[in-house]
Amino acid sequence: MRVGVMSGPERGDAAHKAARMVDDARWAEEAGFDTVWVPQVPTDFDALTAVALMGQATERVELGTAVVPVHAQHPIALARQAVSAQAAAGGRLTLGVGASHHWIVRDMLGLPYEKPAAYTRAYLEVLNSALSGGGSVDVENDFFRVHNPLTIAPVAPLPVLMAALGPVMLRIAGEYTDGTVLWMADERSVAEHVAPTITKAAETAGRPAPRIVAGIPVCLCAPHEVDAARERANRILGEAEVSPNYQRLLEYGDARDVGDLCAAGDEAAIRARFRRFADAGVTDLSVRLLPLGNGRDELVASKLRTRDAVAAIAADLR
Repeated sequence: MRVGVMSGPERGDAAHKAARMVDDARWAEEAGFDTVWVPQVPTDFDALTAVALMGQATERVELGTAVVPVHAQHPIALARQAVSAQAAAGGRLTLGVGASHHWIVRDMLGLPYEKPAAYTRAYLEVLNSALSGGGSVDVENDFFRVHNPLTIAPVAPLPVLMAALGPVMLRIAGEYTDGTVLWMADERSVAEHVAPTITKAAETAGRPAPRIVAGIPVCLCAPHEVDAARERANRILGEAEVSPNYQRLLEYGDARDVGDLCAAGDEAAIRARFRRFADAGVTDLSVRLLPLGNGRDELVASKLRTRDAVAAIAADLR
């Protein structure tokens, strides 16, 4: 199982955040991580721009978006931006996309959200054609009528992953993409729901075995602090649980909230949790570092201890 770290969702002023994200990517590469995942937060930096910047400061580490909402821009525009960022990153981009949620698409962007699965399938038809490097995109379906010359092409194979939680979206991911990016999926939901559904869809479509990227919070702490770590995860990461998409996904597993998903405790406990995800069928972990403490100094120190521990555990899992 490959292990990567998230960079970008933490708060910070724009004047310093770009440099900090580049530093995060440089550190992740030096620490031996496989991937840096950049969430596309509605109120924050553009993930693909961050990837382009990170790519200039690194040489090996994979750089992934997790994920770019498909409703926010036309698939040709996204393809053009992704190919440009991939070139800047020396071919190391993995493009994660997704249908997002009603509270982002409908409530924030003011766009329709009646048929997210059908729209995503149609979007991927255009996006895949644009990323194929064929020189012209000619796709007509229920949502798009595209006849667009496109001379820019990926400098290397550009994997596309899709955020997929329910069975319909997982089948679309298996049929049209290289795998899925998850949040709020515990070990049982991956083993019994995600992995079988997407793998069968990929096999039926004649595609290779899909990647399954699971995002989880991680906190290195003493055993008596585990409950506090889970409470903190629920306090700062629990907003997404209001989405019906995540609520339905939780029904497939044992976790009831993001605190239950948190790998918290000493190194042995975190390592054991990582191994359970690997045994469930997860091919990649995307770690959201979760510091614990009172005040900025304690939180920074906790984050540094956690990321060093995760780097050591990741090396053991290869």
